[in-house]
Amino acid sequence: MSVTVKASGAAEEAVKRIVPELVKDLIASRLTNLDETLWGPDAEAEAAKRLGWTQSVAISRPLVAEIIALRNELHADGVNHIVLAGMGGSSLAPEVITRTYGVELTVLDSTEPGQVRSALNDRLETTAIVVSSKSGSTVETDSQKRTYEKAFRDIGIDPTKRIVVVTDPGSPLDTAARADGYRVFNADPDVGGRYSALTAFGLVPSGLAGVDISALLDEAEVQELELAQDGKTNPGLILAAAIAGTSPLKDKLGIVADGTHIVGFADWAEQLIAESTGKLGKGILPVVLGLSAPELSEDLPDVQIIRLVGDRAAERHVAPGEIEITGSLGGQMITWEYAVAIAGRLLGINPFDQPDVESAKIATRALLESTPKPTEPRFVEDAVEVRATGDFLGDSASLHAAVDALLAQLGDDGYVSIQAYVNRVAFPQLMELRDVLAARAKRPVTFGWGPRFLHSTGQFHKGGPAVGVFLQITQHPEEDLAIPDSPFTFGQLIQYQAAGDASVLADHGRPVLTLTLTDPKSGIAVLAGALGA
Repeated sequence: MSVTVKASGAAEEAVKRIVPELVKDLIASRLTNLDETLWGPDAEAEAAKRLGWTQSVAISRPLVAEIIALRNELHADGVNHIVLAGMGGSSLAPEVITRTYGVELTVLDSTEPGQVRSALNDRLETTAIVVSSKSGSTVETDSQKRTYEKAFRDIGIDPTKRIVVVTDPGSPLDTAARADGYRVFNADPDVGGRYSALTAFGLVPSGLAGVDISALLDEAEVQELELAQDGKTNPGLILAAAIAGTSPLKDKLGIVADGTHIVGFADWAEQLIAESTGKLGKGILPVVLGLSAPELSEDLPDVQIIRLVGDRAAERHVAPGEIEITGSLGGQMITWEYAVAIAGRLLGINPFDQPDVESAKIATRALLESTPKPTEPRFVEDAVEVRATGDFLGDSASLHAAVDALLAQLGDDGYVSIQAYVNRVAFPQLMELRDVLAARAKRPVTFGWGPRFLHSTGQFHKGGPAVGVFLQITQHPEEDLAIPDSPFTFGQLIQYQAAGDASVLADHGRPVLTLTLTDPKSGIAVLAGALGA
């Protein structure tokens, strides 16, 4: 199923105006031919080592047989459950791939002690875990690997028989894992994490879990041929112009799943768009929306709606002012990668770097080394502790007033970011707070699970337009969990990740309201009442 993009309103005007120029400048073929000059002199050095994703299908084909062979070996050894330990680009693609194909994969992309323990306690005797990190130094993934190594040894299983590593060649993890006898898959080092869906990072966990990864690559390969053509019907060019070429720029992109067979695609696209474009005070903010999202009934001039629709889209008209896209999963992944890279050119930024991601990591490491005690809350209401960076709270003495004070910092072009450093397996209902707060704020509201969003939209929060206000939701762990051979626990790690990110946002002049659930079960109900209009 070929990818089709249709647009109306301002997006259609942008397509008509910009696509001919992209065709004239041979952007599609130059990108396919690895032309690092497309984004200007300042981006050339980075772009020269980040365009391997355009060749992902050809490079990844040889991996398929190796992955299937390992899957058969694991099945013969009694393994019937695959866990993925990874963050950001290492976990988001496998999650959407396996969900779309209806295959079970436990994604461990958190440092919340209860969520880690939940994964550990689920069929450990018949589990294999994929430890996935491009840099090979991701603290979350290293902590999860240590924990599983000990857990396997404790029940008499050799970890080298149950842990599979995916990383770049020559990374610290690559070197250590090979020395310890682990099975290692190396990914293409010329592909950045958010562009790695069709490389080993997306294919190894998905294939081991049972996905037909050869079919996924087939879908992408069909689309690659069209994306390489310098023509006005190229869906990558059309999508790039529609999302990044409106005048004035509609810089909030509301993504709606409306009949598509693809499950959770927006969560993957969110990282690709936000981390690629959110820098130098510019960027496109992806906002994952439901069909009943409050923003869909509001006429917000800076919001562009794009609907992911099913294969019957040709039979209906595009809603006024909206974009529609349809196609297979593999085809859409490669199309969005092309489009976002080209959008970087239209925005005048380098789509392959992430200059602000490291700041939160540095702040977290500093807190882990000094282990300060938590600051005293401004006040406590029921099961919720209230803290804030900056002085925007004033004399607020209730949760509802504290949220009002945060929203008072919200401008006409602003957005609210909810960041939940909470066990998402135990409390998925927290996501419902997005719509609750959006109805009250009358502005776009994003929702991210911490700490995984730090490897995703975290770049946009610091590097993009400085118009966001931030609501952190944290929790007191019901029971902490030690990290083997580590001076800190999972509970301390997630606590300092939240605090570190809040401090960096404060350094950028952004208001952060932190609400800590001392009893998550009762605290969520309290939060829902406080966030409501």
